[in-house]
Amino acid sequence: MRGFQPSWLGPWRSRRRANALAMACLGVHFAITSDQAKRLIDAEGDDETLVDIVKEEIEQEWAFAIETHKAWDALHRCLSNGTLDCDAGEPPLNRVFFGGRVLNSTPDYFVVLNAPNEVKEIAAALATVTEEWLKNRYSELPFVDYQDEKSDEDWDHTFGNFEGLPDFFASAANRELYVIFTVDQ
Repeated sequence: MRGFQPSWLGPWRSRRRANALAMACLGVHFAITSDQAKRLIDAEGDDETLVDIVKEEIEQEWAFAIETHKAWDALHRCLSNGTLDCDAGEPPLNRVFFGGRVLNSTPDYFVVLNAPNEVKEIAAALATVTEEWLKNRYSELPFVDYQDEKSDEDWDHTFGNFEGLPDFFASAANRELYVIFTVDQ
């Protein structure tokens, strides 16, 4: 598994943690076929081609996807260690958003791929997450550099966008599909 490592971050290395990902833009997971995954892997590091494949092919089909809107930020923090550090937290929950294979080379548009075996592990872990556990994580973890304010309204938005994730990953796992997480700045 390749996370955000300083050796390949290039000019935005200094924004590795919260600053690199604190974009609070709309996040979407897509379940994709092995052929689609191969095309994305072949385009790894070519951000223009990656974006074209995602926006012109995968998003246009919108066959099997789930939006987490801006809640991906709080959800990633809850499922890891309260930060946006992609290497922090415990697998497999810390891989739901940014723990897979990062295919992009700049922070403008993230495309993060999880292989079918990882999708199965994530699905099994998400199946154990309860609302109480997630709310405790939300309440207790300090969200360093969080762009929103923790509140009842923010929690409702966060949990509302979590509710479909376990079923999404379970369905993708049952079909042995890859999953990508996308978010743009």
